[in-house]
Amino acid sequence: MTEHVPIAVVGPTGTGKSDLALDLAERLGGEIVNIDAMQLYRGMDIGTAKLAPDEWRGIPHHQLDVLDVTETATVANYQKAAARDVEAILGRGAAPIIVGGSMMYVQALLDEWSFPATDAAIRARWEEVLAERGVAAVHEELSRVDPEAAASILPTDGRRLVRALEVVEITGRPFAASAPRIGKPRWGTRIVGVDRDTAELDERINRRTRLMFERGLVDEVRGLIEVGLREGVTAPRAIGYAQVLAWVDGEYDLGEAQERTFIGTRRYVRRQRSWFRRDARIRWVDGGAADLVDIVDRALADVGVSGHS
Repeated sequence: MTEHVPIAVVGPTGTGKSDLALDLAERLGGEIVNIDAMQLYRGMDIGTAKLAPDEWRGIPHHQLDVLDVTETATVANYQKAAARDVEAILGRGAAPIIVGGSMMYVQALLDEWSFPATDAAIRARWEEVLAERGVAAVHEELSRVDPEAAASILPTDGRRLVRALEVVEITGRPFAASAPRIGKPRWGTRIVGVDRDTAELDERINRRTRLMFERGLVDEVRGLIEVGLREGVTAPRAIGYAQVLAWVDGEYDLGEAQERTFIGTRRYVRRQRSWFRRDARIRWVDGGAADLVDIVDRALADVGVSGHS
């Protein structure tokens, strides 16, 4: 067998990436590296569709359950930690299988994103605007100084809007100018994208959302509230968790919380699809194919990555 290189399995939520990653890890003698930002959190299991250890098929997993919900997940911290994991796996002669759909995390890890410096005073000033005047005011200011960045960030994501304004002010350049250039992926990683027909994926998301609520998402959120979920910056904004928190606060009934979770997930899928489809390095496969792992194996064989000796 040829020397291992990492394989990244990316794409929209709900397409079947986790199962494919496990199949590839079994075939290649690999280990899994999570690249889903919300699966970094301990206790956020049902709402993130995190595989339980008894579903790992004995395959080592990395970058799962490494943060408390009170801690802030950052792309920069993940980049450093995950890179160490990938290099350690390669050092053991195994194949790193990187799986998930967090867009900026994927690009940071595979394209060695060099992050602009931070300035506590500038950030504090914009965080004060966010606290006093609301997210709409911050989004409006970003639209004025960097319309492209404002269009690419959700208008409700106050933390990222503040970060974009901070970068623009520090560098004097548009926020996008700090993004990495897409070239040869780090470690020669082969990138596989998993997608499905839109109507089929919508139905899968609808079913998955319903099952999350049936299997105890509400109780999971209540338990996380007790360990500080509300005090976190990143965790309480996760799709599903934010909607259940709003229900706990009496903003709407549980049925609406479930519907809003479905709608939010579907909207996120559209953003993921748009982001990943711009990357010409990705080899796309249909997540519904019966012989999916064989399709991927054949697709990668021509670049020296194969499960066959």
